Amino acid sequence: MEMKNRIVGVVVTIFLMCGQAVAWQGKVVRVLDGDSILVKRAGRIYEIRLYGIDAPEYRQPFGKQAGRITRDMIKGKIVSIQRMDVDRYHRIVALVKSDGRLVNRELVRRGAAWLYPKYCQQQPLCRELRSDQQRADKQHLGLWAGKNPLSPAQWKRRNKRSSHRYHRHFRHHRQY
Repeated sequence: MEMKNRIVGVVVTIFLMCGQAVAWQGKVVRVLDGDSILVKRAGRIYEIRLYGIDAPEYRQPFGKQAGRITRDMIKGKIVSIQRMDVDRYHRIVALVKSDGRLVNRELVRRGAAWLYPKYCQQQPLCRELRSDQQRADKQHLGLWAGKNPLSPAQWKRRNKRSSHRYHRHFRHHRQY
């Protein structure tokens, strides 16, 4: 009976750790770009994609600045990760909190990222992100200071060949 209780306990623990409601903490060891980070927890590195937002690509206008904003905000800090999904690249898609603030939302507020409506399904958060984006646009913050900023999806379509070659090279050669 005791062994059965232990097995049930392990299964419940795994279920809770994989569930969306349980947040865990880790240290941001690297910022890959404006919306992707590496977080270390218990000696293991996890790639995290910030949920509901899309920051400019690294080679896109304002891409380096978006990465710098994210880096300045959370690099080296302990963050809270709330898993929302796993994407096709096997990254954890998550809400990331630091210093009591939702980093995903803060990036949109500062004009360092767009709401990603295709993948933002959590209401009222997505409505709040849309409102934050509209406010950043009206105030010409960050990427909104540029003339006719293109979302990463639009930019990739226009720069498909060079973007694909760069992205494939970057993902293959990066060091954790």
